[in-house]
Amino acid sequence: MSFSLISRSKPKHRAVDKVAELKQKLKDQQAETVSAFGQLIGAADTIAILEADLADVRAKRAEAEQVVVCLAADLDERTEQRDLLLAKVAALRAQLAPYLAADANANAITVPPSERDTTAFEDQATEPIKVTTLREALGIGPVLATQGSTDPAHLPAA
Repeated sequence: MSFSLISRSKPKHRAVDKVAELKQKLKDQQAETVSAFGQLIGAADTIAILEADLADVRAKRAEAEQVVVCLAADLDERTEQRDLLLAKVAALRAQLAPYLAADANANAITVPPSERDTTAFEDQATEPIKVTTLREALGIGPVLATQGSTDPAHLPAA
């Protein structure tokens, strides 16, 4: 065969090129590993911070629960005291009621029934106004058709 018939369109794969390609892949993987390791260390730090925050929150929660228990006990005690004092006040009011009634009766203000002075003209007592119809007031009844008047003065002008 002649040299001209050999096609050189594809380069031949050499072992040196393959080694260089593998070295580059190894460097890329090492860079990714370093990056992942850095992320792992950052995540570990974040987890440690969050765990410390969680411990603080749990401590504060326990303290708050203790405060709530103390406040509930105090509220129950004060409610019991209030109920006792309300019962005592009711008993004292019942005991004091006769004295208050006697004092009110002794110091009562009595006023005789009053009558209006109607001696002045403008202060005269009035009567209810009688409201009637004109027919009742003038004592006239309805005009019937059979009772027509023959007097020309009563006839309407045409």
